Amino acid sequence: MQKVKKGDTVKVLSGNDKGKTGEVLEVISGKVIVKGINIKKKHQKPRRQGEEGGIISREFPIHASKVQVVCPKCGKAVRIGFEIDKDSKVRVCKSCGAKLK
Repeated sequence: MQKVKKGDTVKVLSGNDKGKTGEVLEVISGKVIVKGINIKKKHQKPRRQGEEGGIISREFPIHASKVQVVCPKCGKAVRIGFEIDKDSKVRVCKSCGAKLK
C-alpha cells in the first residue's frame, strides 16, 4: 500500500520547489505529479489537422520520496503509518494519530 495517494495534499521536501505544497494529480509507480510543482516547458508538435503545436508548460513527475503528506488535522507535513480498522488498512498521522481518507 502506498503512502501517497491521488488527491492528497503534499509538501515538497527537496529540489527547486522545496517548501511548496500542492495536490497530487496522479501516482505513477513510485513517482507523483503534483499540481503547480516541477513545471517544465514541452515542445509539442500538432498531431491532428487543425490542432496547434507550440511550447506548453506542464507538470512533470517527481519521486514520491521527495514529498510528504500534509495532515488535515494538525496542518504539518508528517510521516504516515498504518492501522488495521475492521479488516481494512487505514493511513494514520504519526504526529497526532488522525485517520487520513
